[in-house]
Amino acid sequence: MSRLPSFLAQTTFHKGIILPSLLFIFFVTFVSSFFPDSTASILGQIQDWIFINLNWVYVWSVTLFVFFLLALVVSKYGSITLGDDDAVPEYSFLSWISMLFAAGMGIGLMYFSVSEPLAHFSDPTFAEYSEIKRAKDAQLYTFFHWGIHAWAIYGVVGLSLAYFTYRYKLPLSLRSCFYPILKNRINGVAGNVIDSFALCSTFFGITTTLGFGVIQLNAGLVQLGLIPEKGFSYQVVIVMAIMAISILSATSGVNKGVKFLSQLNILSAVLLMLFILISGPTVFLLGSLSEGVGDYLNQFLSLTFNTHAYEPSVQPWYFRWTILYWAWWISWSPYVGLFIAQISKGRTIREFIIAVLLIPTAFNFLWMTVFGNSATWLDRNVANGSLTAIVSKTDELLFQFLNYFPASGITSSLAVFLIFVFFVTSADSGIFVMNSISTSNAACSPKWQLVAWGILLALVALVLLNAGGLQSLQTMTLITALPFSIVMLLFCYSLFQGLLVDSYYYSKAFSPSARNWSGEFWKQRLQRILSFKDQAYVETFIQQTVEPALQELASEFNSKRISTAVHKKENPMEIALTIEHESIENFTYGVRTQLKTISTSLVAEKNIPGVRGTQSYIPETFFGDNRPGYNIEYFTEKEVIADVLKQYERFLELSSEIKNEIFTDTTLRRKE
Repeated sequence: MSRLPSFLAQTTFHKGIILPSLLFIFFVTFVSSFFPDSTASILGQIQDWIFINLNWVYVWSVTLFVFFLLALVVSKYGSITLGDDDAVPEYSFLSWISMLFAAGMGIGLMYFSVSEPLAHFSDPTFAEYSEIKRAKDAQLYTFFHWGIHAWAIYGVVGLSLAYFTYRYKLPLSLRSCFYPILKNRINGVAGNVIDSFALCSTFFGITTTLGFGVIQLNAGLVQLGLIPEKGFSYQVVIVMAIMAISILSATSGVNKGVKFLSQLNILSAVLLMLFILISGPTVFLLGSLSEGVGDYLNQFLSLTFNTHAYEPSVQPWYFRWTILYWAWWISWSPYVGLFIAQISKGRTIREFIIAVLLIPTAFNFLWMTVFGNSATWLDRNVANGSLTAIVSKTDELLFQFLNYFPASGITSSLAVFLIFVFFVTSADSGIFVMNSISTSNAACSPKWQLVAWGILLALVALVLLNAGGLQSLQTMTLITALPFSIVMLLFCYSLFQGLLVDSYYYSKAFSPSARNWSGEFWKQRLQRILSFKDQAYVETFIQQTVEPALQELASEFNSKRISTAVHKKENPMEIALTIEHESIENFTYGVRTQLKTISTSLVAEKNIPGVRGTQSYIPETFFGDNRPGYNIEYFTEKEVIADVLKQYERFLELSSEIKNEIFTDTTLRRKE
């Protein structure tokens, strides 16, 4: 017992987030477990009222998300890096795409790829249409639900988080996206409420997905003959296996477990898809893909804005599918957005948006065409309606579909493996994200916290599976999507305000009086221009020109009671003058030895003397706010002093403006 206090003292949980979140999670689990029918009835009535009367909120929100991101792609802000200007991506492009895709929609593709197109195709709402039109519309609606709109929802949250985290050095937390609105209040109760909402939404989203997915896995194992029947005892074993591997993956870190499983999953999914494409009606599938994409593009605006207000007979289907999908994607967006942001440092805004919107969408279209159109083709030409007859049995439908292809035992085994690993990748990244939220993005947390989240997920999923409370939990999650859609609109506003400040801050010019060189030393400058320097030359310049200038300035600052210090490093040499502050950013002006590669064409040019090889060195400035530096090799000692002063003047002017607090206020910075 004596070890317990020290054990708990090691936790990085934020009490203002973890305590209310756990209380709410336990309360909802209790109500859904002990009163499943009455809870489901009440929540179902609330959901129906929202979907019928406030469906336009979802429609307009998702529409604004799409056009907001598209506008950023073509704007000048698209070139802004999610991080410092010289930041590079932490993951390769393939690893990045694999992780964001597996976390975002992987399991849904297995669950709905056959069932959704068949459901649209056989829905009585469209019974009066011809068979061909119903098949085409089934593909169109599936594309719509799994296309750009869905990924725009994830993209808004992920981009906002990545921008404020890596560009402004704020914590990787939903509260950070509200800084332009709330300022310092994001560190108080308001910020805790925002993060608690995100934590509960993530937990419930993963729990319901885990619960319903286990039922499909159970059906797949029965189909393979590995277990005799569907039952709770078998589902317990499945949940335990999933969470054990998920915990192991999460505790090994994003760079190892999550990354490896995501890449393995994508490769396995592509193999299964190619098998269905080759062994199925290949020509028809490729042709229908082309038609489906064209149909989607032609009707993009109509689908986006259509609420079927003039078609009351279609509206129940519309609420049951489109509005439910928008609510489901929004409810999942805190989790997926946080994970996407975590892996997107170093990407530009344009690269982020294009990749997040188009690449998963393109893969979804191909996947849904191969599986969905194969299913409708088989149902019309081979199965004689036997697939649509069991369309309500979603957990069995995929495996019945695979029975119409060669080597159904192998493909069903691969499908079970894919579902299993998709669950693991969703769960392990979810564990990672939940720990990040609950600790307010602590730099290093004990691994037992990740284990605790995994165990809690498994226990709640099993309790609700046994009590029949999963439907209530899913409905409640969908209801919470309505207020969060408004929160996401505020994200867009905050992000735009941040980009405006970003553009102003980095384009701020120097005072005109200090902008140009004097012509007094033009001969010496010409001599320097015509010479290419080695490392020793630049280090001598720093020692004999820059260092005396900075020391003289520091002495003058200190004489005026402004505490200033000059710091020097070797190998490679750099020197910096720093004025430290408590509540605003430190002012730093430094010069370092920087290697510069010279083009071979310049080396070969005979009319430019002094070029010796393809490498040269320059004295380059650097600053405390990580702005790009510049070459000062032609400056005299007094001009170095003047350059420092104009940078200091710029620093004071920017720090005095309220709208720049997001850059200059250090009390909000996350600890690296």
